[in-house]
Amino acid sequence: MIRTIKAAFLFPLLALSLLSAPAARAETPAPVQVIQKLSESVMDAVNNDPALKSGDPQKVMQLVESKVLPFVDFQRMTASAVGRYWRQASPEQKKELQQQFKLLLIHTYSGAVTQIKNQHIEYLPFRASPDATNVVVRTRVMNNGEPVQLDYRLVKLDSDWKIADVNVMGIWLVDNYRGVFAQEIGQKGINGLIHTLDTRNKQLAQGGQGQG
Repeated sequence: MIRTIKAAFLFPLLALSLLSAPAARAETPAPVQVIQKLSESVMDAVNNDPALKSGDPQKVMQLVESKVLPFVDFQRMTASAVGRYWRQASPEQKKELQQQFKLLLIHTYSGAVTQIKNQHIEYLPFRASPDATNVVVRTRVMNNGEPVQLDYRLVKLDSDWKIADVNVMGIWLVDNYRGVFAQEIGQKGINGLIHTLDTRNKQLAQGGQGQG
């Protein structure tokens, strides 16, 4: 069974961070603007849709697919999570792994959206050279009065910045899944991982959202 030690904690914080960011300013570095733009888009959608506020599963799923996914480099994220086995996978297996991993994150994130309360986010100083193509946007989320580290790794694809990983309290999402996936592939092979992900996603779709 695909489970992660941080998933239940990570995604509520990721969700709340996307609903509490300040508006982007002209002098804000481009990668930071990406996170802020994403935050504004999600916040506007939730504030203007009672069904989203109430946690309607279908509405939340649509929100994630339309507002969040365009900001994420799922090909890179999936390849990194699968690790060295990615090179061994066939084109069809890579396509299926990416789809199943995407669904897993969508289901988990969707469950987290309903847990959002009145938290706020602080952007820490951004440090990167002007020509950098792989950067980290560091933030601190105040959760019930306690500061929680929440960082985003972004990569530059042509002229666009995409999220490639998320770090909560020192645990990077992709690193966390890489260990889980490696164990699964070691025991069952690549097709075995695909089958396990497919089974888990079907369970989540039937009512187990947020427990990935």
